Amino acid sequence: MAEIVGLPKLSPTMEEGTLARWVKKEGEAIAVDDLIAEVETDKATMEWRAFDPGVLLKILVEEGAVLEPDAPVAIIGQEGEDISDLLAQLEAGAASPNKSDEGAKEGGGAGGDEPEAAAAAAPASSSKPEREPRADGRVLASPYVRKLALEHDVDLSQVPGSGPNGRIIKRDFDEWLKSPRPAASSSTSFERQPPRVEKLTSMRRTIARRLTESKQTVPHFYLTIDVDAAPLMAARKQINAELADDGEKASVNDLILKACAVALRRVPDANASFAGDSIRYHQVVDVSVAVAIPDGLVTPVVRDADRKGIREIAREVKDLATRARDKKLKPEEMTDGTFSLSNLGMFGIEEFSAVINPPEGMILAVGAVRKEPVVVDGQIVAGTRMKATLSCDHRVVDGALGAQWLAAFKKAIEQPVLMLL
Repeated sequence: MAEIVGLPKLSPTMEEGTLARWVKKEGEAIAVDDLIAEVETDKATMEWRAFDPGVLLKILVEEGAVLEPDAPVAIIGQEGEDISDLLAQLEAGAASPNKSDEGAKEGGGAGGDEPEAAAAAAPASSSKPEREPRADGRVLASPYVRKLALEHDVDLSQVPGSGPNGRIIKRDFDEWLKSPRPAASSSTSFERQPPRVEKLTSMRRTIARRLTESKQTVPHFYLTIDVDAAPLMAARKQINAELADDGEKASVNDLILKACAVALRRVPDANASFAGDSIRYHQVVDVSVAVAIPDGLVTPVVRDADRKGIREIAREVKDLATRARDKKLKPEEMTDGTFSLSNLGMFGIEEFSAVINPPEGMILAVGAVRKEPVVVDGQIVAGTRMKATLSCDHRVVDGALGAQWLAAFKKAIEQPVLMLL
């Protein structure tokens, strides 16, 4: 019997999802565990697979739609079934599953969104809404369309959107690629353009919420240390000479991660988190690594980092970072870390403070390795230095304990051979 199928909740933290791509088409048969569609959540792009067999009789929303869990997205049943009654129910009483109208209300203009909301509730095969350019300069597009725009070097502000509130959907983007490009203006005058306003993606909304809560509820304090990075750089050079035969390489960040793990093992009281009426002292060392992606920041976790060698850490971090940028990480690979590492040294940043990632108790912010004059035995010589700032949750880690952990970290950086113990 045909039934209306809602968007499944694909992760514990999923409050809404963007239907990035339909894999199955209308009329196609679906077997158990077949991939029906790809859905972008606040964590990653997830696979929606079938629990029951049937035929995809009707697609109710287009690619790019932003939906809450259980919002109607398709009708699945047996081949040849009459679904007119189900469609009538949707048209008569079901609210639009697409939440893009919220972004329009935030941007102003009361009362002007009802026709577009009704268009969003209509079946995907209904007549195409008129395409009009957005006059306010806002660009509304799904993360999937934004990814395509980056790949094709397309300015989305030039693409008319036919979705709710002028949202650019995949069909609009495909048609733009096929259409001739408008000729560049020969005018030499410059026009003041309004700011580009983009609705928050699910991931960016989650980042904003969690970091705001962190700064409002976690009493941060900061400790900064300047370390001699020359021994670390020399150790990396030796390691990479050994790894070169296998076509592998260890980054500075891989060695710093190992030093963090060693320090957590040597100062176990710092490997803790606040739990309301108690403090949890973790018996494992799971280090979260900050990875920048186009939509924001994710923190995949290297489990048992204190028990792994540099080669294994380098391989794992490279794999996690690659899959993070492709949004292929599983939710369990981004949760339950006990400590975080954030490194902006590759961008030339010498010093910064990071926001704690709750419920973890500390995060280390590492700056660039730099050359500068230092005093050794009363003589000024060329030195290699690196600054690191530790953000601590004062409910868990006091100043003396944080300083003790930084001393252990400094020792591991300046005497890398001790990481082998």
